[in-house]
Amino acid sequence: MAETQLAPDEQVYYYQDDRDPKCPFAPAPGLRALNEKAPMTRGRIWDGSTPWLVTGHAAQRAILSDPRVSSDDKQPGFPLPNQAMAENVQHHPLTIFNADGADHTRIRRMMTRPFTRPRMEALRPKIQQFTDELIDKMLAGPNPTDLVTALALPLPSLMICALLGVPYEDHDFFQEHASFATRSDKSAEDDRRASEALGGYLAQLIQVKMQTPGDDVLSDFAARVKDGDLTLPEATLLAMILLIAGHETSATMITVGTALLLENPDQLAALREIDDTKAVAPAVEELLRYLTVAQFGQRRIAKEDFEFEGVQIKAGDGIVVPLPAGNWDPTAFPEPEKLDLTRKATHHHAFGWGIHQCLGQQLARIELQVVYGTLYRRVPTLRLAVDRDELAFRPADALAFGIAELPVTW
Repeated sequence: MAETQLAPDEQVYYYQDDRDPKCPFAPAPGLRALNEKAPMTRGRIWDGSTPWLVTGHAAQRAILSDPRVSSDDKQPGFPLPNQAMAENVQHHPLTIFNADGADHTRIRRMMTRPFTRPRMEALRPKIQQFTDELIDKMLAGPNPTDLVTALALPLPSLMICALLGVPYEDHDFFQEHASFATRSDKSAEDDRRASEALGGYLAQLIQVKMQTPGDDVLSDFAARVKDGDLTLPEATLLAMILLIAGHETSATMITVGTALLLENPDQLAALREIDDTKAVAPAVEELLRYLTVAQFGQRRIAKEDFEFEGVQIKAGDGIVVPLPAGNWDPTAFPEPEKLDLTRKATHHHAFGWGIHQCLGQQLARIELQVVYGTLYRRVPTLRLAVDRDELAFRPADALAFGIAELPVTW
């Protein structure tokens, strides 16, 4: 199956276009302009291929729910995100990210039980405790400080460690290796080395829990290995996915969400008046919509020929779904460039859409509700310790939008 060929004079948008430095929290201007013309068009990615870009909100929902497209990243023409992934793709095992149909259902079912809404809601007091303790430590420490290392990264790391049964004292090790998942400058060798180190660490933990289980996810995986429901490599891979996803994205949202709110003092003032973290939920959804840190797009490939949004898609055509574009579609979110914490934004795509939606989204929501509902009330004078222009935003070709450090003072 070959990708649909373009006419020699056909111009396409380069997908890894940079954001506007004057508006770094917004999607790249060129990406937003695409949706003004049509909800689906061609785009060029890093390897010169030209997959379809689905930018409209309604079109994104439709394509991400369409059984005629596949997540199988080993198919020729699949629009892989970067060179490192392309070099390693034939070694990628089956996961919830690249499985379809019954395979996806089987794998996801094994990972769903710990992340139900009631179970996540039961963690709220523990999340609140960790948040308050980290803020206490921050206020007692150096001023200014980096919010990433003081709060944004430790909180989700503590929570995912408690949930999985991973010793938090090993956080420097797993954070270092997990960070390769979102880096755009990694080599294939670095990617493999980091995966092998993290996988070896988790496999050893699972083997220990086969002998001395606890009340945690890794113990559940260990029991499945003993019963023959999972192999040790399969259990290790599931654990790696949860560990990486469980702290990177929440940490990023805490960081960039704070930076965005500090630029919008009227919205921050209104948020500060809310003294119930559950009541912060609408504000969290709007911040998720506005920032959409999973910036690099869901990747799919057409399994057959079909017509979609007025264009002919051929079997083997790559498809990229840039989630930030859908979340800034004015037909779904009027005045999308306006941050409005009272907006009803629950239909956003920050966690994706369809069967591959983020498994840990309920945990992420509660973590953000607690942090956004606590930090600014407890530290009402919080502000940036540097000019906004000095913040180091991740490049457009990074898998997740973010800020390396957020120096703050109070």
